[in-house]
This record gives sequence, structure tokens and C-alpha cells, in this order.
Amino acid sequence: MKTTAVRMYGKKDLRLENFELPMMKDNEILAHIVSDSICMSSYKAAIQGSDHKRVPSDIATNPVMIGHEFCGEIVSVGSKWAERYKVGDRFTIQPALNYKGSLNAPGYSYRWIGGAATDILIPSEVMEMDCLLPYDQEAYYCGSLSEPMSCIVGSFRASYHVPQGSYEHRMGIRPGGTMAILAGAGPMGLGTIDLAVHGDHRPRKLVVTDIDDARLSRAELLFSPDEAARFGVELLYLNTLKLSHPVTHLKALAEGEGFDDVFVMAPVVSVVEQADQILGKDGCMNFFAGPSDTEFTAKVNFYNIHYSFHHIVGTSGGNTEDMKISLNLMRAGRINPSVMITHIGGLNAVRGTTLNLPKMAGGKKLIYTNVELPLTAIDDFAEKGKSDSFWAKLAEIVGRNKGIWNADAEAHLLAAAPPIHR
Repeated sequence: MKTTAVRMYGKKDLRLENFELPMMKDNEILAHIVSDSICMSSYKAAIQGSDHKRVPSDIATNPVMIGHEFCGEIVSVGSKWAERYKVGDRFTIQPALNYKGSLNAPGYSYRWIGGAATDILIPSEVMEMDCLLPYDQEAYYCGSLSEPMSCIVGSFRASYHVPQGSYEHRMGIRPGGTMAILAGAGPMGLGTIDLAVHGDHRPRKLVVTDIDDARLSRAELLFSPDEAARFGVELLYLNTLKLSHPVTHLKALAEGEGFDDVFVMAPVVSVVEQADQILGKDGCMNFFAGPSDTEFTAKVNFYNIHYSFHHIVGTSGGNTEDMKISLNLMRAGRINPSVMITHIGGLNAVRGTTLNLPKMAGGKKLIYTNVELPLTAIDDFAEKGKSDSFWAKLAEIVGRNKGIWNADAEAHLLAAAPPIHR
């Protein structure tokens, strides 16, 4: 079967190609991809090539498909899995397989499976590790966003606190505590705000910082203090660039020694050091945003680690349980990862978007893998719609939904967008 996919051959060497998939084996599944959102982790893999821990050394001759935040439908099922999976079932994938201790993951390590593709072969280990997850919601894109949301769920679960005088690690953010999300108005920051306000364990006070007023304004529009108050959370937004003494100001907002939980959403030295300085007793710093620099370091106060019992944790992705939690929260309407999305494009846009991702404004870039469209900001739909009825209709649909991508917009795109050239 023919597929069209973006494959990595080396550092910054991504190619959109049409090629033949191997014949499906009895322990494999053939699947059709509909949506894939682009992650900063894919950019890191693309610039590092085989130096990346998940990328094989032989990609120059055996290129791998990129993309790991994808959702689609099952086309054919090998006999080994015929009792468990059915043709036509929708699915999403937890790429962190952890198969026999390996770091191999779809979107980094495999020749025939990745999200930036029209069709893929799912290897047996995905099913063996229970990482091919059923998906029953209307819109495909929410299945794609369940992976980044699982990373946020996992980070909440990895944070911990230890009552003084004990060695009991109480996992999770402190319910009813104080929490800060630094550099928190980007796409993953928005998801973190959403979970902090609408999840099972909520702080009583949540402070979100950034240095960009436009990002902060959008975050406040999407998650207002009034909305948060309905769930018992006092929510404040703060531009730390405008403060002469941001650490002093933040610690005062914590109403004590400092914050119980601090999430670092950007791998920036000054942000990490600020997080360390605003931690309170038994506070936990969660270094969420992984750096691409293997030598990334920052100063940490070890006096406070010793005497104030500060903790530092970091997670790289979520696990299958985290993904199931995120899917259940979405199904119940408690979280809405749609707010992460700011740009839409077709498979033809993947290469340029991935390689230039850090330079691009906005949040999540959502790709529909069977169409050919330039990467386009949702805010630009109306302007493009002045001369193109396709974009005009999309502008009208998202305009009814506060400018947020939604199931109706996806349905229009899938029905009317030009197909990807094969």
C-alpha cells in the first residue's frame, strides 16, 4: 500500500515522500492517519538527528517517520489482534512505549509508523504495551491533543510533597495549595492552566506568568479569573517583565514562604532560577519544558533543598495511564485542549513548520495529513476568506466559537480542503 509521509534522513533533513509500505504481518495493524499536532519534541529530534536518544543511528539509509501526536482509523488488523481491534475503529497512540526498557517511540524511531503520514503500519509492540488506545469522540484532533495533555497529566502526578518528619511521598500537586506556572501562556501552559482549574486536584491560588502581554491576554480570555473562581481557584496573570523585583512580588502573592508547586514551562536559565527562588517549604519545582541543549544548567539553592525540603522533578512525556486520564477528562467535557491550537495546515506544511517551530508565534500547529494547505493562523482565516470561500467558511465557524478550533471546523476542512498530492 502506498503512503505519503514526512521522513527524517539526518539533522534538519526532513523529506515529504510517497512510497510503498511493506505487506502487513499477522502481528501488525494497518491504519489511516487523519490528524497530527506538531510538538517541540519533533523539532528537537529533527535538529539532533541520530544524536537524539530516541532516533536510530542509521536514518540516512533507513529513514524514520516523524510525528507522534496522531489520531486515525484502523484499516486492517492482523490475526494476532483480530479479537481486540476492529476495522473502522478510531484510535490514538501513546508513543512512550517503554517496550523492554527501550526508548523507541513512534515518530522518532520507526520506519513505518509516525503521525506525519497518510497511512502507517503499527508494530506489535504498540499493542503489546497497550499503547493503541480506542478513541470515540467526534473530532480527530482531540485524539491528537490527548498526547500533549497526557504529558501535563503526568507532570501533575509526578510532583510530590513530603510531610515534615516523615518519608511519605504524597504524589501530585498539593490540593488547596499555591501554584505558579512560569512562562505559562504558551500552548502547554494553557493546558496546564486548564488542568489546574478543572482537574481533580486544584490549588487554591494559581499565578500564571509570562513576558508577553498578547499571550497573557489570550490566556485570560480563555481561562478567566471568574471561571477559575467557580472551581475554588484564585487565578492571577502577571507579566514579570514589567516588575522590578519579580521574585519578591511572586513570593508575596504566595502568602507565605513561597509556592507549594512551581511549573517551569520554558527551558530558560532565568526562569528556572526564579522558580527555585519562589519555592516554599516542602515546595516542588516541576521542570516541564525539556531543553535541546544537552549542557543546560542553572543555579539551584542547595541550602533550601536541605533545610526547606525543596524538591525538583521532571517528566518527559506521559504514560498510558496519563493518556487514559486525559481522554476521560476530555470525554467528560472537563478540559478543552482545543485552546492550544492556533494554526492549521496540511501534510505539505510539516517540514517547514517542524524545522522552524521555535521561531513561530502562537500555540499548537495542527496538521491534517490527507490535505494540502499552507500553515495558517486561525486569526488569519477571515483575511484569507475575503478571496477564498473555503477560508471564509472556516472563519465563520471558528468565529462562532470564540476563535477556537472545533469539530465543525474540522468537518468542513476534511470535506472541502484539497487532497495531498501523492
